Amino acid sequence: MKTNTITYLEAVKERRTNYTLTSESTISDEAIQHILEEAILHAPSSFNAQNGRAVLLLGEQHQKLWNITREALRAIVPAENFPETDARITSFQNGYGSILFLEDTEIIKNLELGFPVFAHNFKSWSLQSIGMLQHIVWTAFNQEGLGASLQHYNELIETQLRDEFQIPKHWKLISQMPFGKPSAPAGDKEFAPLADRLIVLK
Repeated sequence: MKTNTITYLEAVKERRTNYTLTSESTISDEAIQHILEEAILHAPSSFNAQNGRAVLLLGEQHQKLWNITREALRAIVPAENFPETDARITSFQNGYGSILFLEDTEIIKNLELGFPVFAHNFKSWSLQSIGMLQHIVWTAFNQEGLGASLQHYNELIETQLRDEFQIPKHWKLISQMPFGKPSAPAGDKEFAPLADRLIVLK
């Protein structure tokens, strides 16, 4: 079936999680930044909150992120299990760069105060918006030949990252996205039956 959205849907279908990253990039740093800028500008947000934030870490700063994460995990993972954990962190560190995705909590608080009838929804709506921001970046990276994955070591590293990278206190860490040129294709993906996931009413 051909539709006007086929190119977009193909891009969505091709986006995959990839852990086998190299320290190369298929595009320039300026192109990476441009993708982030466009995604931040155009990701939908409830009440036009524009609450998504990002920090792009390249070179030494990318390495610092995963060194910090490794040491935070070393403090809580049993020594006999740490080699596997260390290998996972090294696979992220082997990439070209990383993106921190964050939420501007001041915007959310102001919306909760300004629209009390919807106050209980704004945190959920905020995360939905940041999820769309992540997906836009991830899909755009894939179209440029970059592999990526989404990680969540938030509580373990947030305070130290805020100090290390001078991140505003009201920016809450949501996720980390290591990326780089893949050294191997992503694995196969299994799909639950659509009949269990979609209802069509006419």
